Amino acid sequence: MLEIRSLKKYYRSPLGSVEALSGVELEMGQGEIIGLFGENGAGKTTLLKSILGLQSYEGEILLDGERICRKNISRLSFATCEHSFFPNLTPEAHREFYKLHFGTFRDKRYEALMHFFELPKRKALKNYSAGQQNQFEVIMALCQGADYILMDEPFVGNDVFNREDFYKVLLGILEPEETILLSTHLVEEVEKFVGRVVLLQKGRIVGDKTMLELEEQNRTLIDYVKEVYGYRSDRVERALEELTGGQEK
Repeated sequence: MLEIRSLKKYYRSPLGSVEALSGVELEMGQGEIIGLFGENGAGKTTLLKSILGLQSYEGEILLDGERICRKNISRLSFATCEHSFFPNLTPEAHREFYKLHFGTFRDKRYEALMHFFELPKRKALKNYSAGQQNQFEVIMALCQGADYILMDEPFVGNDVFNREDFYKVLLGILEPEETILLSTHLVEEVEKFVGRVVLLQKGRIVGDKTMLELEEQNRTLIDYVKEVYGYRSDRVERALEELTGGQEK
């Protein structure tokens, strides 16, 4: 169980202190696939980086009742569009590096995913395309052998067919104890992939539902998201009316 209790994060700005996370409370059990959604600036990346200990925060983050530290941090992995690999090294060099540091490295999964994405194993990552780099980032997060796999917009630069096929492959390879926390803006695209959705707004959790609950309520994921965020269906029409009216004057 990954537990987040009263999590707060402040950033300094020229105008003073800015609250990026405001008392976040969240629990994630093993075996869940969770979609983390929110508008730009909602606090998604800040939440993921706080869990990983990449920045200071107030509150508690516990993994099976213990604070995350050197002895249990390997149970977490991270795939980010900012990239965490060594650009001058090849995938094969990364594999050897990971196998030295993570006894749980999933070698068979590595081979299968490299083949699935058709990535060259002996080419320096700096010579990969942006989409290929993001694919490799996801591969290493999935192959580390972690129980909790955090992903922050991992499929930037990948076409819709690659993403759709990958979701299907991922559902087929995950072990029962592996948990995915996926931060993305692709709400409708991951509806059939995630089992639970968590909604962030201005640093606060404003929604937390399982897909089963939404199905029982006869609601789609996008309808739930629009409802929680108070989306106005006439937004575009009103904007066009204002723009058109401004041109006529």
